[in-house]
Amino acid sequence: MTDPSETEIQTEPPQIRFLRRLVTTLTVVMIGGLVVIISLLVIRLQASDAPLPAEIALPAGAEAEAVTLGRDWIAVVSRDNRILIFDRETGALRQTVQITD
Repeated sequence: MTDPSETEIQTEPPQIRFLRRLVTTLTVVMIGGLVVIISLLVIRLQASDAPLPAEIALPAGAEAEAVTLGRDWIAVVSRDNRILIFDRETGALRQTVQITD
């Protein structure tokens, strides 16, 4: 007779072994994906934008109402219905667009 205090070692079914490997693979892929996402965020947030000029001189009588930044330009919407487009690096006025009603 066998001693009841000894535990019998049973082999696990193939489906359980497959499921265990699948869960382990999924865990490794998720950890790798998180590492990639975090590293991309760190790299992206450290990238510097194009420099801004220290100041922009608006034409006489123009008061800024809104500002929009582009890759190499800055647009200022003035209260007198004009869009003033400046160079982003030098701050020089490139173009003026009059808005009509």
